[in-house]
Amino acid sequence: MRWWLALTVVALYGLHQDVWFWNSAEPLVLGFLPIGLFYHLLYTVVVAGLMALLVRYAWPNRLEREAETAVSRLADTKSSSREVR
Repeated sequence: MRWWLALTVVALYGLHQDVWFWNSAEPLVLGFLPIGLFYHLLYTVVVAGLMALLVRYAWPNRLEREAETAVSRLADTKSSSREVR
């Protein structure tokens, strides 16, 4: 799964360079939206979905465990310092 996500990131990076819409605002999408702007609107929605997939399937669990351990240690330190007073 991670390989597919990595390939998708590379592909979307390449698609972000939309040189094919640079010279013309035509055709207008919905009668008022230039095609280049519409392309970037769709691109942004796709990239947001990809980011959600990356967080869901490629986020390292090790980082979450380390953060939870650090928070619990900090909480233990604070509670023990209150008991000493």
